[in-house]
Amino acid sequence: MVTIVGVRFKKAGKIYYFSPGEMKIAAGDGCIVETARGVEFGEIVIAPREVSDSEVVQPLKQVLRPANRGDYERLEVNKARAEEAFRIAVEKVAEHKLPMKLLEAEYTLDDSKLIFSFAAEGRIDFRELVKDLASIFRTRIELRQVGVRDEAKIIGGLGSCGRGLCCATFLGEFAPVSIKMAKEQHLSLNPAKISGVCGRLMCCLKYECQTYEDRKEAFGPCCRGKQEMMVDEFYHETEEESDYYDDLLKEDSIKEVDYQMMVETAEVEKNTTEGSQKAPRRTARPKKKRKTKETENKQEKHEKQEKPVAKKDQEPSSEKPAGDGAPKKRRRPRRRKPKPKPENKGE
Repeated sequence: MVTIVGVRFKKAGKIYYFSPGEMKIAAGDGCIVETARGVEFGEIVIAPREVSDSEVVQPLKQVLRPANRGDYERLEVNKARAEEAFRIAVEKVAEHKLPMKLLEAEYTLDDSKLIFSFAAEGRIDFRELVKDLASIFRTRIELRQVGVRDEAKIIGGLGSCGRGLCCATFLGEFAPVSIKMAKEQHLSLNPAKISGVCGRLMCCLKYECQTYEDRKEAFGPCCRGKQEMMVDEFYHETEEESDYYDDLLKEDSIKEVDYQMMVETAEVEKNTTEGSQKAPRRTARPKKKRKTKETENKQEKHEKQEKPVAKKDQEPSSEKPAGDGAPKKRRRPRRRKPKPKPENKGE
């Protein structure tokens, strides 16, 4: 067993274990410790206690000393200097036209290092930027690229629940979250509903996942006499199973579903038939064929032959036709008189 204290360097940062040694310190006190980044100020969040050796990452570093009044004053001065360094760094990034977004700047307690955190889509060549910043601040410069989750943690914001982001308020570490957790809790798989500000799955999906797993172990997949409720998004996965429809036909509720479907289908057909009667379809007009000169001449001759030529001397007959069914008499066309041959005067 090893005696440790838990130290946190930021409000919702990760907790690191240190050895308190012979010092008497309690939770809430400030302390000075040495890390890989240099000498830093931290706050004790876990009081001295004993843990097993497997929980401790060796080598376990020791707390240097408790923080005094001078350390707190120096911490406030470093925060003001970091804000000014951040403003200058943003201007330099714009001058070099680098596709990166600066998030924060931070001084170590002993001023040995100035750390900038930034977000970018890919790798950035910032060697020239580091040279300019080192010449301005006269200290060691470190540029640290972070992901989208750490970006949301640093900036902060409000979640879909209306409260502050978990990662920015109390969550120390990012636990792995998968889509299976949303399925186990029967949540909608709409990305807009289960994604956070960072664009990844919400960290709160992890909170109640263990409770659902324990409920399944204790009571089975569903309670006796109750069917497990599934939302629409799961149907496309379940229908791929070979025995899906066999189990579905055994349910008593299938009759009600079929009856409702029949009613809806009848209403749709009734509406479609009424709409078709009110708005009849327009028939396409036949295209007119273009008449040539030969066809026009033939048609004129045919009309002249069919048109009856009445004699001037002929009076209309007083006899009425026997009936509508009686065949009509066909009139002979009048013969044209031959033209007289012209006489030759010379003879």
